[in-house]
Amino acid sequence: MERHTWSGEWVAGRLGIGLTETAPDPAGPGLRDLLGLALRRNPKRAHLLVSNVLGKHVPQRPAVVHGAGVGLGRQVRALLGDEDAARAVVLGYAETATGLGHSVADGLELAPYLHSTRRPVPGVAPVGGFEEEHSHATSHLLLPEDPELLAGDGPLVLVDDEFSTGRTVLNTIRALHERFPRERYVVVALVDMRGAEHRDALTEFAAELGARVGLVALASGTVRLPEDVLTRGQALVAAHEAAPAAAPESARGQAPAAAPESARGQAPETTPESVRGQAPDAARGRAPAAAPESACGQAPATAPESACGRAPAAAPGREPAAGAVPPGREPGGRPGKELGKEPGGEHGGEPGGGRPGVPSGAVPVPRPAPGTPDAPGDRHPAVRRVDLGWPAGLPDGGRHGFTPAHRATLEAALPGMAARIAAALGTPPGDGPPGEVPPGTAPAHAAAPGGTEQRPRRVLVLGCEELMYAPLRIAEALQDALGDGTEVRSSTTTRSPVLAVDDPGYAVRTRITFPAHDDPADGPGERYAYNVAPGRDPARRFDAVVAVVDSAADTPALHAPDGLAAALAAHTGRVLLAVVPSYVPAHARAHAPANASPYAPSDLTEARSAGPAAPRRATPAPHRQVVPRMLPEPLRGPAFSSYAPEEVGWLLQDLSGVALEAPTEEREEAVQRGGAHYAESLPVEYQPGERYQRLFHSALDASAARIAHAVGTVTGTVLAERAARGTGRPVLVSLARAGTPVGILMRRWAHHAHGTELPHYAVSIVRGRGIDTTALRWLAAHHDPADVMFVDGWTGKGAITRELSAAIEDFSRETGITGFDPEIAVLADPGGCVRTYGTREDFLIPSACLNSTVSGLISRTVLRADLVGPGDFHGGKFYRELAGADLSGHFLDTVTARFAEVAESAALAAKELLSGDRAPTWEGWAAVERISEEYGIHDVNLVKPGVGETTRVLLRRVPWRILARRGAGADLDHVRLLAEERGVPVEEADELPYSCVGLIHPRYTRGATGADGKAVTSA
Repeated sequence: MERHTWSGEWVAGRLGIGLTETAPDPAGPGLRDLLGLALRRNPKRAHLLVSNVLGKHVPQRPAVVHGAGVGLGRQVRALLGDEDAARAVVLGYAETATGLGHSVADGLELAPYLHSTRRPVPGVAPVGGFEEEHSHATSHLLLPEDPELLAGDGPLVLVDDEFSTGRTVLNTIRALHERFPRERYVVVALVDMRGAEHRDALTEFAAELGARVGLVALASGTVRLPEDVLTRGQALVAAHEAAPAAAPESARGQAPAAAPESARGQAPETTPESVRGQAPDAARGRAPAAAPESACGQAPATAPESACGRAPAAAPGREPAAGAVPPGREPGGRPGKELGKEPGGEHGGEPGGGRPGVPSGAVPVPRPAPGTPDAPGDRHPAVRRVDLGWPAGLPDGGRHGFTPAHRATLEAALPGMAARIAAALGTPPGDGPPGEVPPGTAPAHAAAPGGTEQRPRRVLVLGCEELMYAPLRIAEALQDALGDGTEVRSSTTTRSPVLAVDDPGYAVRTRITFPAHDDPADGPGERYAYNVAPGRDPARRFDAVVAVVDSAADTPALHAPDGLAAALAAHTGRVLLAVVPSYVPAHARAHAPANASPYAPSDLTEARSAGPAAPRRATPAPHRQVVPRMLPEPLRGPAFSSYAPEEVGWLLQDLSGVALEAPTEEREEAVQRGGAHYAESLPVEYQPGERYQRLFHSALDASAARIAHAVGTVTGTVLAERAARGTGRPVLVSLARAGTPVGILMRRWAHHAHGTELPHYAVSIVRGRGIDTTALRWLAAHHDPADVMFVDGWTGKGAITRELSAAIEDFSRETGITGFDPEIAVLADPGGCVRTYGTREDFLIPSACLNSTVSGLISRTVLRADLVGPGDFHGGKFYRELAGADLSGHFLDTVTARFAEVAESAALAAKELLSGDRAPTWEGWAAVERISEEYGIHDVNLVKPGVGETTRVLLRRVPWRILARRGAGADLDHVRLLAEERGVPVEEADELPYSCVGLIHPRYTRGATGADGKAVTSA
């Protein structure tokens, strides 16, 4: 059997370090699958545990990296349960665990994500900070855009790549608990390497804190360290830095002969299923990606590609000048920093072995000759920019917070981004203008003129320090786009100095050194890219590198002769540069640097692209320029509305202090002339007289049982259908405001008849403008969109049904958030517009008789650009001054009191509906079109069918005439009274599918006459 070298045996054999696994899982990865070893210069720890599945030091298959984090996140969700998982916040550590933490949040699905940062952002005040004691760079800042993100009492999930002493986690919990105390913490790591002393310390700390602290890891074990390991390790580092040319053969790529078998170990031929099988998005229907090198039967960190029987790639096309070292740099740089990150089949040193002044495995950046295209001031000709089409305003990562809604937006955009990169990879460098991808670029698998295959064999997507997650996900999508014929890997640069030794038994085989290019707060310094250069084995050379940086790091230093771009170009056939806009919180934008993105997600409008390769261009929205990105929270009574707080959460903003009411005549004229939209103002609230109030009460008494029966029927239908689908409990989302009393009644019925508590929210939808997309994003962030059931009071001609369907389709396409079903459940569907209803009879629902005083004292919803900015909920007013006339509770309680007497018949009706044909007939729409033409109106929006809509015409608009079905009885008493008060004729008509139809004056101007020749007066 072929032996595979463990990427930790070089260090283990020289320093006597051993890894002992505790409680190994036969089905899971072992420590040597997950970890290799390297050396660094650090006064506290000479060795470095290098992760194979983190995507930092070791280029790895992106599905393996993402899948490891997602799998951990799913374990956390199972530990917490869905309810607590939805209340949790995930916190990742910079710089090495920013991508891992984000992947864990993906596994939880329900929780927002934040990572610590070492990059201060002007204008953003930290809400906390802590120290990482053994790290090269120790200070962490917490900079959430929403300062309350960490203030909840739900679990806090802390994610780091390894859990060694536990001190960093203790420092974090201690600092945050003082300000944001909570009952539960969960620590997540790829490996738990604590000794007994540190395990006891965590237990004692949790007891002292009075909180639960749990831990989830892929594997656990201990590190055996000889007493003199620090001294010996430092001496070994110094020897390799000082005399690289004289390094023994074993340091230049040969396995040390004296290494004991126990130190060398045997790595399994594939990454264990428990790592591979946690492919991040099983829902995408994609098979789990192969483990690192598994197609070749190789261990994650060792054998050269040629062992697969594949011909080695061509040697690097550009060799550095002999003896070159990074300009202005000490040979070899400094070793030393972070917690272990990754080995894999990607290590290597400079071809030809060590050179004088350059450590074995340390790769210098060549200095171009003066006057050449690479001289200072020029960009390397092999470096080309590619426009990702990054979604407008989507945060570049979790530095300021990243929500489940953001995740959905990113998921939808990834295929398009990958398509752009794949197209660019198919174009040889030099074709087309520098700095852009030529139009009509051939896909990556296309042949160039003359039949030369341009498909790259190996591609690296290289992130930048804390920017780990976006490059990782782009790499994963790129692998999908390029297919099995191309191997895509992902890793990131780092500020952590580590000794490079070009040996298969060593985790960090090559090192590229370059200056920092993101204007770091702690001043200039060296940065590193490990295992990117191929070293002695040309089969590990990358044919292309896609460097992904945020715009804050896209500086002249990046493109300098000794910068990262030039360094990469020296070791690969081509380099693509993809820049992600650096997200700046809205309130900090006045302080933002010029190269930071000025856009928040809610500050943008996007031009829709014609295809995946067309770039999306963002322009500032014409409304308010500064809008909070974090989603607002629902309003509840009694602060907003007279309903009890548990009855409904209003996804609206309170505009009670704004004068929005206008006389009916002015509003009608403005709307019909096209100078205003009906949702930009409010009608003056109708105050009924004593006679009308008596009609309301008598109608309610007469119809309460009928309404209760319809409530029971529609609620039973919804619950039965959801149970049959096997989905979660429905989340009722009523269309404010007519749907809101119905939503409350449905919620009450579910509790009364089924013992089920249903969440209920009210949202705004506006004809011609669509549904409130901020409300949809809020719902997607807090619930599964597939559980949402939209609710309204009744249908007229089906305009809102069609509006909702189109709005959901647009929302899904533009945001990538899917799962919302535009179906509406209503009490009455006389127009035959929906399939979920309580009845298709057109009868009086007394809540239609009044306005706010039967709807929780809430106005119609308002959508006006100067009041509702992007990222805000639509608006509404709470008419507190009308509390004395409020009948909202009385209406609900009167109907609820009849639940018991209709429960049996309603349950039977629901069963009959479920077994019958409930397909929409759209009979009402056809009738409206006919009426519009017969009466010379020629605008279906001015024809309002049904009792509810006709009542609205009489209360809010300028009515022209009322059509009543011949023989309609008491259901129309209130309509006749309102028509009498407004001087509007009521005509009896045959063959109406509705009890009545209200016609709005078709050509209204102030002074226009009604049917009788008299001026139409307002209510």
